[in-house]
Amino acid sequence: MDEQIKQIAIRLKGLRDVLDLTTQDVAQACGISEEKYIALESGEQDIPVSILHQISLHYGIDLSALMFGDEPRMNAYFLTRKGKGAAVERTKAYKYQSLAAGFMNRKADPFIVTVEPGNESAPVHLNSHPGQEFNLMIEGHMMLQIGDKQLFLNEGDSIYFDANRPHGMKALDGKRVQFLAIII
Repeated sequence: MDEQIKQIAIRLKGLRDVLDLTTQDVAQACGISEEKYIALESGEQDIPVSILHQISLHYGIDLSALMFGDEPRMNAYFLTRKGKGAAVERTKAYKYQSLAAGFMNRKADPFIVTVEPGNESAPVHLNSHPGQEFNLMIEGHMMLQIGDKQLFLNEGDSIYFDANRPHGMKALDGKRVQFLAIII
């Protein structure tokens, strides 16, 4: 995980350099403090997908380029075989597998997200990002918190929500969770 985060941080710094931006410029675009952005760009801290999504939207950069370092090349279709999507393990608890990383000019970013079980009594880490999000439960049982509301989702359940609202999730019952997440 640490190496992947460092690689993303290097790409963020490279983007900032190419666009001749200051750390303050990017921090303002993300709605975070400059100190927080500098810590993210250092590669010593996990970089939330929500921040990467905000940067990709604001600067017109493909999210796949920031997360995986690959520019999409396909414009008619992009096939992802089971278990073969570009993957990033964000933390021990979360793994994102992109399902459309190679498709240019996507209108949405679909991922298979795997959430490993953790301390169920720990508070949920909330984040937000522009746009909307759709989640379809594939496996397991999880709690999704949107603002102050806690929703419990099981295999086959789905939810569509305003991703500008603070949200986060955790696996329940000591078992991993997998769900399809589409960020629009």
